[in-house]
Amino acid sequence: MNLDNIIEHTNPFKHWEISDCLDKITLDEIGTATIPKGDRSYDGTRAADHTGGGIDGKLRLFLTKNNEDYFPNLRKLIKSLQKKDIYKKISDYLNKDLENSYVRLELIGDKKGFWLKPHKDIEEKLMTMMIWCNPFNEPKNLGTDLYNDKFEVVKTIKYENNCGYFFSSGQDTWHGLEKKQIIKERRCIQINYVTFKTDFPVE
Repeated sequence: MNLDNIIEHTNPFKHWEISDCLDKITLDEIGTATIPKGDRSYDGTRAADHTGGGIDGKLRLFLTKNNEDYFPNLRKLIKSLQKKDIYKKISDYLNKDLENSYVRLELIGDKKGFWLKPHKDIEEKLMTMMIWCNPFNEPKNLGTDLYNDKFEVVKTIKYENNCGYFFSSGQDTWHGLEKKQIIKERRCIQINYVTFKTDFPVE
């Protein structure tokens, strides 16, 4: 993973935009991966646990030891994120200790109708990173919306191929996705360092 192109921003909360994150073969793997299909409730949460009883959570695709062989390049990405030189660099940006954390990676393919209400991440997420993969030439306004404490959109992270952002959960880190026009699919990966166990502890 390339962490050479990082730009810090402070409005409406501290976050970092990144570019040229991944090599082409990894982007191709993200863009062609099969995301579970099924009827989704789209209740403003990713798992549909606001009104849908968490039903969409069953269709989420996380990398685990059980499926990593299908995603060799994403497995390499996870291995790099487990290494101390990488997580220490991210830790320095966040000013948060990642030494006893675990890596979690989710493949995402948001379809027409998907949206996310303004929310803050759970404190167990020490870092949230989104990397966009845009094989379908979707509009740039499909990136994450960042809000102030009045839930007004202050900024939209541009949805540009092989770019993204990261931040750490906090009291003011309101973010989401307004209801927008997704033509085919909003493809991306979400990477977290978390305090709960996954198959991929840091070294």
